[in-house]
Amino acid sequence: MEEFFAGTARSEAEDMPGGRLEEDRMPGHWLLARLGKRVLRPGGIELTSQMLGALDIGSADSVVEFAPGLGATARLTLERSPHFYTGVERDEGAAGMVWSYLRKPGRRCVVGSAEATGLEGECASVVYGEAMLTMQRAPQKRRIVGEAFRLLASGGRYGIHELCLVPDELQESVKEEIRAALSQTVRVGARPLTAPAWCALLESEGFEMVEQRTAPMRLLEPGRFLRDEGLIGTVRFLRNVASDGEARRRVLAMRRVFRRYREHLTAIALVGVKPSEPVRDDARDH
Repeated sequence: MEEFFAGTARSEAEDMPGGRLEEDRMPGHWLLARLGKRVLRPGGIELTSQMLGALDIGSADSVVEFAPGLGATARLTLERSPHFYTGVERDEGAAGMVWSYLRKPGRRCVVGSAEATGLEGECASVVYGEAMLTMQRAPQKRRIVGEAFRLLASGGRYGIHELCLVPDELQESVKEEIRAALSQTVRVGARPLTAPAWCALLESEGFEMVEQRTAPMRLLEPGRFLRDEGLIGTVRFLRNVASDGEARRRVLAMRRVFRRYREHLTAIALVGVKPSEPVRDDARDH
């Protein structure tokens, strides 16, 4: 395990994001992280890689990542050698883990909120966030997307990787049933949208859509698990689950919900561009 903030005397479990919470109250993604899962994105490492490819990050780019979590995507981004990288992470434990990867000048991780980062406007050419808009209510979703728009210079690219509901015409009653089941099981509000609604969200804040990719949502299925975590990571996770009864109960409950609604759950990655011409305030639906 990478070292955390220097001088801390807390246990490794407590240093993990959400580590001081009881397992029955811990958000599902942090529970999975405590058990050893490192890729916590609905479309897995493959869809993350496709999103990064569409963002076309290179050595001239200044990148801002919202909610980097355990830093799995941050590491992939840093392999592309951007000029600057800034992570904005609300959880101090997660921010500490990301800091452990940032060993070169021009890399940092600040503790803050994605909807009000405090960063200078037009400071980035690329902004992205994964598996975090899904957990926000509609007003927060719009504020976060609006903050991405504010941070980007003209022509800048914004990417998201989120949970998506299918088909596009899914009945509202089924949407609410799925959202309630996910929220109860994962212990955090889960509010996925359909693909047109995700696109409309970005467009409402001024972005022009340029890329859309989807992938099956198979977060806890064996094949995806092996591709995301590798054999050693998968064995470590299974060993930890087998030795912890409460954690095992929750993981199995999450997998049952994912399987129950698998026909209506997918993962989506979108990339939008901030137009070179400024968008009039009255053209953005606030």
